[in-house]
Amino acid sequence: MRKLILGVAVSLDSYIEGPNGEYDWCFTDQDYGLNEFYTRIDTVFVGRKSYEMSFGIEGGADAFPKMKEYVFSNTLTSVKEGTMLISGDIKTAVEKIKQEEGKDIWLFGGASLTSTLMQLHLVDELWLSVHPIILGQGKPLFQDIKERTNLQLVESKVYDTGLVSLKYIFV
Repeated sequence: MRKLILGVAVSLDSYIEGPNGEYDWCFTDQDYGLNEFYTRIDTVFVGRKSYEMSFGIEGGADAFPKMKEYVFSNTLTSVKEGTMLISGDIKTAVEKIKQEEGKDIWLFGGASLTSTLMQLHLVDELWLSVHPIILGQGKPLFQDIKERTNLQLVESKVYDTGLVSLKYIFV
């Protein structure tokens, strides 16, 4: 079965965006393991806001390798050609996609989709790129998580910029 991997940049105080939606604090000066990660995946999941901000605009997804895109939204009625729109019962849809042939799946964002998939126990791995910055406010990575979740650290890497890459699985 394919794994669903939450791969996200996060501030030291666990924000994925600044207070005005900014992410200019994310390091882009080197690879930080992304090229290796891209060899593991062939599919990406995005929520409506992340889609509209990054993937939905012309050329917006060009920064990423070509992969199958799924947008999760109960308000959108159409997405760009080649992108699949998922609404309604996302648990059944995600379980079906995870059973299909292929590589692992990247949960790109956003916070609402992440929270929902975490609560449904559909995320298999966390890959957090912790940036050495405290934003003080913004959009938190985990929202509305109602139960304790135990994790096991399976890999860590410290970069000379201070970014720390942490990979966890659920136990």
